[in-house]
Amino acid sequence: MKGARDTLPLIIGAVPFGIIFGTLAAGAGLSAAGAMGMSLFVFAGSAQFIALGLLGAGTAWPLIVLTTFVVNVRHLLYSATLLPYLSRLPRRWQLILSFGLTDETFAVAVGHWRREHTGEYKHWYQFGSMTFMYLNWNLCTLIGIGAGRFLQGIGGWGLDFAMVAAFIGMVIPYLKDKPNAAVVVVSGVSAFAFHGLPHQMGLIVASLLGLSAGALSESLSARRSRHTLKAAGEK
Repeated sequence: MKGARDTLPLIIGAVPFGIIFGTLAAGAGLSAAGAMGMSLFVFAGSAQFIALGLLGAGTAWPLIVLTTFVVNVRHLLYSATLLPYLSRLPRRWQLILSFGLTDETFAVAVGHWRREHTGEYKHWYQFGSMTFMYLNWNLCTLIGIGAGRFLQGIGGWGLDFAMVAAFIGMVIPYLKDKPNAAVVVVSGVSAFAFHGLPHQMGLIVASLLGLSAGALSESLSARRSRHTLKAAGEK
């Protein structure tokens, strides 16, 4: 319940996103069952929208799979961050939590895992977050499908900015030091600079550059700290 409650502010941003997806699905040639199946079994907001656009354009399925895979590569970074905590869990829990590892759930779960207190049931917090996100996403998809004929042109209403605001809210709490700030600034600027690359490769380039900037900044900070301590010791 605590995991679900802490995810509520981020879910508010996902609500219009899910409704828009359900509404636009029919225009891309998906049946109601196909749209619900994508939300039930894929459960990846941005990848679903990209797949929807490619389906509507008649793109071959191998290219759709490749493009959505590239977009979701960021989840490898999420998994790497959570690995020290989730590696201790039974395989069934690893499979369940990996399926529900969305951006929002990662944002709230990683902070919970990193807190100093230890607990045998900390993984239930992440499960609560992902379950809340999953139910919300599928409910909103269903609403969008049902109300699609009444919400023509909803994609142009600007409601998708709610998701942008949610992502900003996810990032802000981590801007506590220079390495994290370097990651955000460099990856943000790079995402704009490489936006034109095909198959969303600009996101991967921006991620790698952001990580490199953060690692470099952390290394320089550690070096300056060592020099400061050495100078203090000499005095």
